Amino acid sequence: MVVLSFDRGTLLVTDDDGKVTRRRASDYSNVIRELREVGVEYRDEALRSPPTGQLVSKFESRDYQSEAVESWVNAGYRGIVVLPTGAGKTVMAIKAMERLQVATLIVVPTIVLMEQWRGTLAKAFESEVGALGGGSSDLKPITVATYDSAALKAREIGDRFSLIVFDEVHHLPAPSNSRAATNYLAPFRLGLTATLGHNEDVISGLEELVGGLVYEKGVEELAGRHLSDYTVRTVNVSLAPDEKSEYERQFAVYKGFLQRRGIRIRSARDYLLFVKRSGVDPEARRALMGRNAAMDIALNSRSKEEYLRGLLAANPNAKTIIFTRHNKLVYRISRSFLIPAITHQTVREEREEILDKFRSGVYRRIITSQVLDEGIDVPDASVAVILSGTGSSREFIQRLGRILRKKEGKEATLYELVSFGTAEMRLSRRRKES
Repeated sequence: MVVLSFDRGTLLVTDDDGKVTRRRASDYSNVIRELREVGVEYRDEALRSPPTGQLVSKFESRDYQSEAVESWVNAGYRGIVVLPTGAGKTVMAIKAMERLQVATLIVVPTIVLMEQWRGTLAKAFESEVGALGGGSSDLKPITVATYDSAALKAREIGDRFSLIVFDEVHHLPAPSNSRAATNYLAPFRLGLTATLGHNEDVISGLEELVGGLVYEKGVEELAGRHLSDYTVRTVNVSLAPDEKSEYERQFAVYKGFLQRRGIRIRSARDYLLFVKRSGVDPEARRALMGRNAAMDIALNSRSKEEYLRGLLAANPNAKTIIFTRHNKLVYRISRSFLIPAITHQTVREEREEILDKFRSGVYRRIITSQVLDEGIDVPDASVAVILSGTGSSREFIQRLGRILRKKEGKEATLYELVSFGTAEMRLSRRRKES
């Protein structure tokens, strides 16, 4: 008889002769299927998933959430569901947990999301919910962990859960995160994200670790009924004369180098090759520095600050989230406008205090760099302002999603401020491409 056992993040398969084959823990369900297909008897000593008690919540499913669960079930309890921010991915996951009634690990990218999930799960099932991350190491049949902690603890606890839910699943393929999938036995897997992207390598990697895409709804399909109606307004802001002059001078250094060397930047790969070249070629290094200096002016221009001043004055009572790409502009705006700021440097206690006061209405505005693209739940936030960002469509959708949670009478508006006549205009076009 074949015996299956778990050993430090791997699956051991021991045959009748005592020969041991070591497999990835994530191969557990495949190995069982293979043994059944050839009619080999086996004894499963690997999975030690504890009982959960009855998992029943009072949360009601919307039609598309029920459809998503059914699609996932029909795919063998594995796969990825794509729903916009604010569409209730957490509720969908809770309904999936109710279907399986098994010990579950929810894996999230940030401490903020970990605490949000714990609060929602505790309310849903009226039971204690464990936590791994942010100084907590409390294992329960239902546990929420950060990607870092799930990966670090996998060798010890990779046999304790039958279901893993990966929130913001697009983080999973990163080498440091993938152990949160490969080193766990969990035969049932659910990935959640607001946007999957188009990178074939990422999609292929996710299909192997979690399963394929089983259900998808976009913002446009849910706006009005399940999400707030919304408007996106792109505002082209002219640079101040001195900024425009310096931008053109610095960008000319970059463009001149590309023209002299016959280099065309048509993709992210082309740009990465250029950056690599700058490590050994002094002229390429100067060109890169010129480009970076020009983009710094475009992304952080004073003209955006002045436009923002008028925008906030015109919307004095709207709960507003302001996004930037760099901390430098966050702190400048925070000092100038006396707006609370959250960056990766903000300590946990201060971040939680700011968010609590924002939710309660003590603060009407907050400004952040990229740390709140994921993981803030403020249903009555109705205005978002993107002062600067990357060309990522995922980032754009996530920032839009921060203001789309449904509330009676609410209309959401996202303002995107773009420096006119600069390379930032290309970033703006790219991030709004589907």
